Amino acid sequence: MNAATAPEEASPAAMSQRQILQAMSGLMAGMFVAILAGTVVANALPRIIADLGASQSSYTWVVTAELLAMTATVPLWGKLADLYNQKLLLQLSLGMFVVGSLLAGFSHDVGLLIFSRVAQGIGAGGLTALAQVVMAAIIPPRRLGKYAGIFGAVFAVGTVAGPLIGGVLVDTSWLGWRWCFFIGVPFALLAILLLQRTLKLPTVRREVKIDFLGAFLLVAGVCTLLIWVSLAGVEFDWASWQTAALTVGGVVLLAAAVFVESRVAEPIIPLDIFRNRTVTLTTLASLLVGLAMFGGTVFLSQYFQVSLGKSATVAGLMSLPMILGLLVSSTVAGQLISATGKWKIYLIVGAVFMTVGLGLLSTIGSDTSFALLSVYMAALGIGVGLLMQNLVLAAQNDVPAAELGAATSVLSFFRSMGGTIGTSVLGAILANRVAAEMTKSLAGTGAPGGGGGGHGGVPDMTTLPAPMRAVVEHAYGVATADLFLVATPFALLVLLIVPFIKEKPLKTTSGMERLAEESGDADGRAADTVAKTRAD
Repeated sequence: MNAATAPEEASPAAMSQRQILQAMSGLMAGMFVAILAGTVVANALPRIIADLGASQSSYTWVVTAELLAMTATVPLWGKLADLYNQKLLLQLSLGMFVVGSLLAGFSHDVGLLIFSRVAQGIGAGGLTALAQVVMAAIIPPRRLGKYAGIFGAVFAVGTVAGPLIGGVLVDTSWLGWRWCFFIGVPFALLAILLLQRTLKLPTVRREVKIDFLGAFLLVAGVCTLLIWVSLAGVEFDWASWQTAALTVGGVVLLAAAVFVESRVAEPIIPLDIFRNRTVTLTTLASLLVGLAMFGGTVFLSQYFQVSLGKSATVAGLMSLPMILGLLVSSTVAGQLISATGKWKIYLIVGAVFMTVGLGLLSTIGSDTSFALLSVYMAALGIGVGLLMQNLVLAAQNDVPAAELGAATSVLSFFRSMGGTIGTSVLGAILANRVAAEMTKSLAGTGAPGGGGGGHGGVPDMTTLPAPMRAVVEHAYGVATADLFLVATPFALLVLLIVPFIKEKPLKTTSGMERLAEESGDADGRAADTVAKTRAD
């Protein structure tokens, strides 16, 4: 990035703890909105899909649509963060979230609901990328752990409160599932106001050129492949002409995106950034974490309600062990990292816990006790809590300040892409496995197989007779365990990757301070070059 910058403050001073806390108030409110968007709907989805008369494939797409939009737009948001006012971009992403939430709340068919989730995903993509970029800009890596408790608390409250609020709304007849989407709107508006009042960042003015062609090719290629993994095995066979067309088309589009990105002055994803070993390894680990975590856990709520026969509210309470494990591990690790400056050991321990947690969850069934489920989910939560934020910290600590946005968005992009791929592939596996188990259980009874699950609609358990309910509960229990079994090897790969990440001392200056220093060094080198040229 050789364009000149002109910040409002040439040498921004280090921010005090009070100033950082004030700036983080709006930031955390925005993050709470993004977390709430995903979690509040989790326990409501079975009821939403049943009310709209949609299929298991639609269930997957309601989740995948938001993840896909978030994944596809994160690199663009990250790139814009390196070029334009980050506060304004955060407010724009919150505005997009409000639009998507209102559309979702007023949806009367699954098509509009999926479209509205795309709008929510675009907003969530901005929040996901920009919140971490801004945190790196105002907080030095060495001090970041001190604020991990605040971030972890917001994450925990949003993740715990979301399913509980969603469950209560769904189970309350005079409210209903539509309020699961409306409830986030006032929080988003509050976040916009708080950001306007509390977040003060230097305004960077640069002569820029956005690579729209590269962005289009990147989004089109990723979307094509994700559409393939979502529909293969459900709408058409894995070995079919549709598979060939979508895979070849997706690969060609991505190859074209790489070609374009390698030749433009301002690429959406700077390919040079992958010459940094830390960025490359943390990116690969983030992809696998997203695939294992999102893909393995997104169907837990459906398992609680369909296989275990719990209400939406109770299903929200049942996820508490995983959330508490995540909160405690991320908070404790953050404090220890700030105190010692050592961070690599937490990546290794996190990978161990995530692998063990997923492996244990692959043994569940329709008769698994909640005590065992709690232990398994807590292990998974501890692993995810130790991995997610610390992978980002390692990458941000090892890149120039001018590339903080690009590095952060690359990790967020690949983690979201992993989650989207995991959700799509495992959703297709779930649909097929449920249909197969129900057909096997009903064989010889004279009853039609596959009804109420699999390729058909998600069953409303309250309307099924007892014999059929037992068949459906068993089918979803077996199918959900299979999803965790498929996700476990990807967690094991993370365990093989993180030991190769080189531990480097955490920097003690914020991104704004580093950017000023780097700009000053660049200006000094330019002046020396001019002086030398004149002397010659």
